[in-house]
Amino acid sequence: MNFREQDQEAHARIAAFLNALQKLGWSAGDNLLVEIRWSGDDPDLSRKYAEELVKTNPEVIMASASPNAAALKRLTQSIPIIFVNLIDPIGSGMVASMAQPGGNLTGFTAFEYNLAGKWLELLKEFAPGVTEVTVIEDPSYASGIGQFAAIQAFGASSNLDFRVIDPRDRSAIAADMSALAGRPHVGIIVTGSTSAGAQRDLIIALALQYRVATIYSFPFFAQSGGLVAYGPDTIEGYSRAAEYIDRVLRGARPQDLPVQAPNHYKLVVNMRTAKAIGLDVPPAVLARADEIIE
Repeated sequence: MNFREQDQEAHARIAAFLNALQKLGWSAGDNLLVEIRWSGDDPDLSRKYAEELVKTNPEVIMASASPNAAALKRLTQSIPIIFVNLIDPIGSGMVASMAQPGGNLTGFTAFEYNLAGKWLELLKEFAPGVTEVTVIEDPSYASGIGQFAAIQAFGASSNLDFRVIDPRDRSAIAADMSALAGRPHVGIIVTGSTSAGAQRDLIIALALQYRVATIYSFPFFAQSGGLVAYGPDTIEGYSRAAEYIDRVLRGARPQDLPVQAPNHYKLVVNMRTAKAIGLDVPPAVLARADEIIE
């Protein structure tokens, strides 16, 4: 898991996963042994726990997000690996293609890069006067660079200035976001990454403190206090991963299971945060929202 053990979002995902497995006939502690490792946003722990799990020679491993999937891929070409919430599995070298993954990895993606256009569209709806867009993205992974490039491409005709904040360093986040204070034409887009998820409490608190319109890539950011989020239902992704785990335990090969995209995307608006930073939520956004937090 690419979360710390105390993170409640992570436990909601694990609960959904285990519940779905139970419906398929697998009960942890009965006919199934489940080992969990919590790497958080620590590459060293990701590598360490990947080694630990591979040495146990399990029948299948589930990997949450790119850092863990990449660490496992380097260690084994035989143990089946089902990934969840991975961005750009082809570009990151996890699979050969979506329809025919090849190798020992397959699973479920988070989203395609064209979702970046929706984030920029939402930001301009909430802050129509925005001229500067700060993008929080992790440059250490191809998916982080890809998301930023997609946002730039969608905004190419809008004469917007773009800058980047790296979410891996808390002190750098605090310093870079403080520079946005009092700048009325600035907005923030928080792309999908393990680091942004791990630092979400800090990012959300600073966006609130500096009263900056901020768009997030996953619903749990808005549910944690962020202004608005548009992205896949991550809990559902873990339930779907259980289906692939079940198929592998019954003899299926990852190379024969196509990589699948999310079934549902959710638009979540946090009205409490909107009021706190003095933003009027556009009626058109409220009409489209799947969840409104009052």
